[in-house]
Amino acid sequence: MADTDQTPSPPPRIERPPLPADAVPVVAMRNVVLFPGIVLPVTLGREESIAAAQEAVRTGRKVGLLLQRDPTVEKPTPTDLYEIGVLATVVRYVTAPDGAHHLVCQGESRFRLLQVVQETPFLAARVETLPEPQVKGADIDARMDFLKQRAVEALSLLPQVPAELARTIRGIDSPGQLADLIVSFMDVKPQEKQELLETLDLKERLDKVVKLLAHRVEVLKITRDISEQTQAALGERQREAVLREQLHQLQKELGEGEGANADVAELDKAIAAAHMPAEVEEHARKELKRLERMSEASPEHGMVRTYLDWLVALPWSKADAEDIDIGRARRILDEDHYGLEKVKRRILEYLAVRKLNPQGRSPILCFVGPPGVGKTSLGQSVARALGLKFVRASLGGVHDEAEVRGHRRTYIGALPGNIIQGLRKTGTRNPVFMLDEIDKLSASIQGDPSSALLEVLDPEQNSTFRDNYLALPFDLSHVLFIATANVLETIPGPLRDRMEIIELTGYTEEEKLEIAKRYLVARQLKANGLTPAQASLSDAALSRVMREYTRESGCRNLERQIGALLRRAAMRIAEGKVESVRFEADDVAEVLGPTRFENEVAQRTSVPGVATGLAWTPVGGDILFVESARMPGSGKLILTGQLGDVMKESAQAALSLIKAQAAELGIDVKLFDQSDIHVHVPAGAIPKDGPSAGVAMFVSLASLLKRRPVRPDVAMTGEISLRGLVLPVGGIKEKTIAAARAGIRKVILPARNRRDLEDIPQSARSMLELVWVERVSEALEVALAAPAESQKAATRQTEKDKPEKSAA
Repeated sequence: MADTDQTPSPPPRIERPPLPADAVPVVAMRNVVLFPGIVLPVTLGREESIAAAQEAVRTGRKVGLLLQRDPTVEKPTPTDLYEIGVLATVVRYVTAPDGAHHLVCQGESRFRLLQVVQETPFLAARVETLPEPQVKGADIDARMDFLKQRAVEALSLLPQVPAELARTIRGIDSPGQLADLIVSFMDVKPQEKQELLETLDLKERLDKVVKLLAHRVEVLKITRDISEQTQAALGERQREAVLREQLHQLQKELGEGEGANADVAELDKAIAAAHMPAEVEEHARKELKRLERMSEASPEHGMVRTYLDWLVALPWSKADAEDIDIGRARRILDEDHYGLEKVKRRILEYLAVRKLNPQGRSPILCFVGPPGVGKTSLGQSVARALGLKFVRASLGGVHDEAEVRGHRRTYIGALPGNIIQGLRKTGTRNPVFMLDEIDKLSASIQGDPSSALLEVLDPEQNSTFRDNYLALPFDLSHVLFIATANVLETIPGPLRDRMEIIELTGYTEEEKLEIAKRYLVARQLKANGLTPAQASLSDAALSRVMREYTRESGCRNLERQIGALLRRAAMRIAEGKVESVRFEADDVAEVLGPTRFENEVAQRTSVPGVATGLAWTPVGGDILFVESARMPGSGKLILTGQLGDVMKESAQAALSLIKAQAAELGIDVKLFDQSDIHVHVPAGAIPKDGPSAGVAMFVSLASLLKRRPVRPDVAMTGEISLRGLVLPVGGIKEKTIAAARAGIRKVILPARNRRDLEDIPQSARSMLELVWVERVSEALEVALAAPAESQKAATRQTEKDKPEKSAA
């Protein structure tokens, strides 16, 4: 052990002043702490240390050994040293042939530094000897016994420890000497040893040594366990390697060497049979050679084998023959879906182009519509019409790019993305692949899956699609991709631009009735174990279920309610009470309970200030009511009902337009300064926004201020301007279907929306009177009741509000 890392040349001979008789030379130690009773070799390197040792040898004095606080200091001063050290006797001083100076010291006692008498050419100081306390007692004896046990246990965990050391520890009678001896052999930091050197209280010193020794014993146990486990693992691997080599040699001797690696031969045949592209086959054979040279015990063996299994399982050249018959395709679409004429026509056009130009780039179709209108089943019908396999991948809630592109092979448990997995599942390169709920993708820290789909859905790029797991190009240009979505707004623009949008709107009541009779009832009869002879529903019963128990654009809720009716029939038949059940309109409430939806139009529009508007929602069209009330105030406008900024601006614009046209409308302008006007749109828990309620708000305010109610069978939609113009809006088809479903007879529409007339189903047009208006004044003439009707309505309302007289 040394106090320095370099060996200088021998110091020059100089005349030194004599030291006082009570002073001792001091040697600064870098990383070594000597304890009393311990013999320790020390290598000297600094001139000051050599001079102090030589002075001690020359004068027969003891030498003081003090630890440096910072071992990097080359010229330590008294402030750089600890105050407590050990007085040592120089047993031997040796100068090596290479010029190094070695000192063998034996620790005598602790000392405290009192006064430095000189600093050059070496450090010398007066010191105070600290005698070892002589304390006895049961607590000291107990600590000594425990310390001896732990020390012997630690020695047993160390390799090549002399047996004499354990006997020496057991034979020590002095508590202080035992603690000093044990800590001197422990592998702890010099600062921890210095702390023990400075601990004069015997009980405290024993406790500290016990704590350090206990920690060291635990470390040694863990080290031994790790070493034993490592040796066992290495021994097992070596044994397996030897046995495997012996087995290999035996197979060679028996002439079975060629079949020893049957897996490799099987993979080689599979690669040849897969008819991969040249680049892919070259890469696969390169990986196969790696696998052949690799030991099965290697962790990478399983990864390479799984990778090759994926490569040979993919349909690189397997394609199903398309059998496109337009007449048969039309029959299949009509069998599977009622209505949707525009959508069916577009699908047939697509099939016709594909038949005439099989090598052309296929557009990516995207069916957009509310839930339950048959988007997914349309994809299945397209696959049936083409005679191709169908595979579906749900993208709802996917937020990891790896779901599309796969994980890299370096990850544990890596797999290709959903696209490649779907193609392996079908076993063909040209299936109908449906990407369901594409509008519900979301970005996260794992990447943006919608951006990864840009390559998949681009006919110009997907011929060289690269999955991260394969790291090889795969041709997706033969796959017929069909996407579905509920709304377009959440689909990113670049992704939407790659698809041809085909919109599916909600069904009318007549269409729902036909769908229920053709598909839903039969499906639920089969699901509940019934036959048409055992249970049936009349048209009136189905109509009542649609009007009073469901309000939706699709048919999912309608099918649930039909299922509830048929389950009741199944229970009665299973109990043996009846043999068959037929539900009429009057039987529906007994099973489904009280009516959930009712026609509120006439009731809500019976007083001035209430107008019926039309709204578009992600699940189809719906009606909404705009209610206005006037109260004494200072001219404020109050808006409630979870209205968005655009809808609030529509209300403000409607009020401003009425103020501007107050004279023409016959409204006293003083009302605006003396009243507060409150506009409310019911269903306040549902957020609402958009400009299409502008006409309804204008009519509602005009009705309130003119004291003329709105006709109960009139609904309206349209945006207004401050010039009194009615501007066009979207969702005309959905809104008119909702109006017909709600019992409306007359609908006010913007004149500039006449271009949407063809989109309105004939069934809805036959039920509604469509009024096209260009200005709000025209809408008022149609919407407001005549003055005579207004007086009758007010009288009816007054009679209704009178309290009933109690019977005498």
